[in-house]
Amino acid sequence: MERLTDVPEHRARSADPARVNDYDGFAEAYSAETERSLVNAHYARPAMLDLAGDVAGRRVLDAGCGSGALSAALRDRGAVVTGIDTSAEMLSLARRRLGDDAVLHHGDLRDHLPFDDDAFDVVVSSLVLHYLEDWGPTLAELRRVLRPGGRLIASVDHPFVAYTIQEPRPDYFATTSYSFDWTFGGRAVPMKFWRKPLHAMTDAFTTAGFRLSTISEPQPDPAARELFPDGFHDLSVKPCFLFFVVEVPPSTTASGNQPVP
Repeated sequence: MERLTDVPEHRARSADPARVNDYDGFAEAYSAETERSLVNAHYARPAMLDLAGDVAGRRVLDAGCGSGALSAALRDRGAVVTGIDTSAEMLSLARRRLGDDAVLHHGDLRDHLPFDDDAFDVVVSSLVLHYLEDWGPTLAELRRVLRPGGRLIASVDHPFVAYTIQEPRPDYFATTSYSFDWTFGGRAVPMKFWRKPLHAMTDAFTTAGFRLSTISEPQPDPAARELFPDGFHDLSVKPCFLFFVVEVPPSTTASGNQPVP
């Protein structure tokens, strides 16, 4: 699910765990905010699409699809898209965007996924993994549903950002949580995320059976310079998100399975 970073206000707090990361409670406001924002519409989504490349005819799983903005962009490029998300309200917005024939599933990425082995050529997971303390079970499932030669394209909070937003600075080498409030129209929404050192991220991918292909620190879309002159400069000179492309090794036994270009 896509994520805001340039929210108007955030503050430390102690929240009811049952309400933390409750996208059902603010789906409409979140979707409207991220639809055209600099960070989401002109940075995170274009970067994911650029890394995905040619997806025409590919079976793509949008893991953490939210209200479906990335799914729609992938479908416009010819992909056969399936979405899954933990938020029923976000999925309702995605269905409104994508149509009644869209294949959307309500499910938690920490659980067994409702898909067959080798069901997809590509998995995209935009700004999702940093919600999870343990990436292992989720990556194992994403590895299972990808065909040999398939790719996972994932983005997360850049570790530099995650370790500099809090004082005193936490232990960089530990997996630790951080919490703050997003604010929409005066309403505080409690959020919780997990930061990991870079080596822990890459280790998690390789332990799950992936082969690291690309680590990317992209720039925002140059077309956004005139729309967001101040924010564009800040985003151009400071890290925000980190993007990965990891691959499932091609099968050496199944002659019908070829790597995805």
